[in-house]
Amino acid sequence: MSTHASLATMTTRFGHEVYARRLEAAAAGAAQAGLAGLIVTPGYDLRYLIGSRAQTFERLTALVIPSSGDPTVVVPRLELAALRESAAGDLGLNLQDWVDGENPYDLVALALGGHARVAVTDSMPALHLLPLAERLGAVPVLATPIMAGLRMIKDPAEIEALRTAGSAIDRVHARVPELLKAGRTEAEVAADITEAIVAEGHSDVAFVIVGSGPNGADPHHECSDRKLRTGDIVVVDIGGPVEPGYNSDCTRTYSIGQPAPEIAEQYAVLQRAQAAAVAAVRPGATAESIDAAARDILAEAGLAEYFVHRTGHGIGLSVHEEPYIVAGNSLPLAEGMAFSVEPGVYLPGRWGARIEDIVIVTADGALAVNERPHDLAVV
Repeated sequence: MSTHASLATMTTRFGHEVYARRLEAAAAGAAQAGLAGLIVTPGYDLRYLIGSRAQTFERLTALVIPSSGDPTVVVPRLELAALRESAAGDLGLNLQDWVDGENPYDLVALALGGHARVAVTDSMPALHLLPLAERLGAVPVLATPIMAGLRMIKDPAEIEALRTAGSAIDRVHARVPELLKAGRTEAEVAADITEAIVAEGHSDVAFVIVGSGPNGADPHHECSDRKLRTGDIVVVDIGGPVEPGYNSDCTRTYSIGQPAPEIAEQYAVLQRAQAAAVAAVRPGATAESIDAAARDILAEAGLAEYFVHRTGHGIGLSVHEEPYIVAGNSLPLAEGMAFSVEPGVYLPGRWGARIEDIVIVTADGALAVNERPHDLAVV
């Protein structure tokens, strides 16, 4: 039997009209791409389209969106009742249930009218992709361009959810200074931060990074048994989902005691770089131009080689999604896009620092959802 939680109790819920608009847009995107439809298995795309947090197991659950006609959800009968209580039930979608021994891929093909030119979401496992391709007689293409195009532009309800998440993680960062004491381990601090993330309104913890001293020079260091020391620079990067499932992600950098003058000077450059990148955000600017705004300032100060990752990533139901703020991405920004702006400097074996805010593209610039100070906070 399936072990996953009830779909009825784990559902991202907006008004049914929001999901109806998204389904219509997905169908229109399929038609514009010359496809017969989209097949969406559990994952963030399914949550976005109908609010369901169903998980993928050996039994197929799939939302079938024809380019013309009504959507259908193919679902194992043992999950049918739960699905009816989710947003799928509110939308009055056609539900085609199946039981063990039947072929669910036949139901998918029937919902598509037998057409083979379809797209599937990138989360579809090979366990389902291969028999589906065999049944359709063709290998589907990825629906990523269609779904990313929809999910990149946040609607007002999503923007409000991101702002709520941003405020929640700001409250956690407000607690961090009292946790950073010489002699405590990174792991001890991370455990306290984990508790604070939930206490301040998150439904879960996506990640906690506490990188002190030389560990701060590893951008994806998590935490260790290293004890904090006076003079350490400490990178704290934290985030998680706030219902209805939209994520926070914010980094601030702290100094245990007064930093060395050279570190303070280099951090000030990083602070200018992050501010310049946020200031460059506006509709029509390219994603790569935001990256360049931060990188150029670091380069002028001789710090470019110590900035080893992209400037940002999109955020929403997933912590990392499009658009990616990176060199080579000529995508023009559009109102409603939401992404991180997080340049960093990492001096191997010595120290590191990062400043990160989530921003939303507005008609005339950027709205930051995080409001904590960007200074190197001395504790």
